[in-house]
Amino acid sequence: MRMSRQEKDRSHQRILDSAARLIRERGVDGAGVAEVMKDAGLTAGGFYRHFASKEALVAAAVDAAFEQSLDRIGTHDDPAQAAEAVADWQRFYLSDVHVDNRGYGCPIPALAGEVGRSPALAAPMTAGVEATIERVAAGLKGSAAQRRAEAAARVAMMAGAVMIARSSDPETGQYVLDSVRDRLGINDPAPPGRTAAARGEKS
Repeated sequence: MRMSRQEKDRSHQRILDSAARLIRERGVDGAGVAEVMKDAGLTAGGFYRHFASKEALVAAAVDAAFEQSLDRIGTHDDPAQAAEAVADWQRFYLSDVHVDNRGYGCPIPALAGEVGRSPALAAPMTAGVEATIERVAAGLKGSAAQRRAEAAARVAMMAGAVMIARSSDPETGQYVLDSVRDRLGINDPAPPGRTAAARGEKS
């Protein structure tokens, strides 16, 4: 039975959504075509009706993952709204929710360590990092060069903090996240710490 264009588009989006999440959760090698198609609720045999290769899927999925991440900032003509959106994004980025849900978070800390082993990641990761820097810079003050430099430093600092928090014990991870929050002037009361959550303590 032939698929309608609308059905094919829906299936294509389901594959992208599944791949974007699974690649962030498991890495490129851990998210095989069969696993992605099963997660999307489709048969593996239909994969090549949507993508020419796994490499093509990886590139499209990483693009989609960055779009999902940057949708949290959005685009704003008003500088004050842009600044507020970036501040909110930074709070989310350094939150336990982001740290503990890598499949739905920023691809930078989830996939940076994969690039050397998976060449297909290099181009979409580079484009995504540039897009992230550009979106953050839009919410900062100063000249274009100053905003870009500050945005790059913030993205690097936050991504590194999340990577450390995900790969270390809860106490160390929380200390690193809190230190970056302090450096960026994020003074909102922190949610229950990872240390307490790991011990099953109530806030």
